[in-house]
Amino acid sequence: DAEIKYGLSVTGVVHPQDLLTNQRAQPGDALVLTKALGTGFVTTAFKGERCPDDALAAACASMVQLNVAGRDAAREVKANASTDVTGFGLAGHAGEMAEASGVTAVLEVHRLPILPGAAALAQQGNRNRACRSNRKFAEPRMRIEGQPDELLTEFLFDPQTSGGLLISVPQERAEPLVARARAAGAVAACIVGAILPQQEARIVIRPYCRRVGRHRET
Repeated sequence: DAEIKYGLSVTGVVHPQDLLTNQRAQPGDALVLTKALGTGFVTTAFKGERCPDDALAAACASMVQLNVAGRDAAREVKANASTDVTGFGLAGHAGEMAEASGVTAVLEVHRLPILPGAAALAQQGNRNRACRSNRKFAEPRMRIEGQPDELLTEFLFDPQTSGGLLISVPQERAEPLVARARAAGAVAACIVGAILPQQEARIVIRPYCRRVGRHRET
C-alpha cells in the first residue's frame, strides 16, 4: 500500500537467569502497567484532524519514552514475567501472558492509567478497526464481572503504539516496582490487576470502583 514501512532486528546475548518472558506469571502476583493507555484513540483522532494539540503532545511523550525504566525496575525486584503492550491491546497481551503461564489474569478497569485527553477522544468515537478485532479476539477467553464502565473497558482493546510493559510480580514487591519505575521516569506506572489460578476464562474484567473517579488520567 502507500504507507512506508520498515523493520529491524536486534541480536544480543543474555544470561538464561536474566530472561524475563511472559511464561512465568504466578497466582498471587500483581500486574503492573508502566505506561498510560490511549495512543490508538489519539493517533486515530490525529489522522482525522480531530486531536487537540495537548492530547497529541502527551501521547507522543509517552510513545518516545523507552521501556528501560520498567525493565530495570522489574529486574531489581525480581519480577516473574513481563510482556510489552502493543497492537493487541492490554487485554490481548494479558491474555497471551495468562495462556503462556497457565493462569488467569484479572484486569480492574478503575485502575487503568489513561493518557490526558484520550478519554474524551474515545467518547467521541475515535476508534480504529483494531479496537474491534482485538475485542473479538479476546472475548472467547474473557469473562466480564458486573457492569464495568463501558468507556474504560474500551481502553483494554485499544491498540498501543510503543506501549508500556505489563509486569507480573509477587504482590509484596508490586509497590516497590511501581516506585522504582516512577522514579526512573515511568510516571504512569501503577497496579492494574492480579494473577489467579487458572480458570475457564483466561482474562477476567472487573468493574471500576465507584469510590474513585470515572476515569483516571495521568
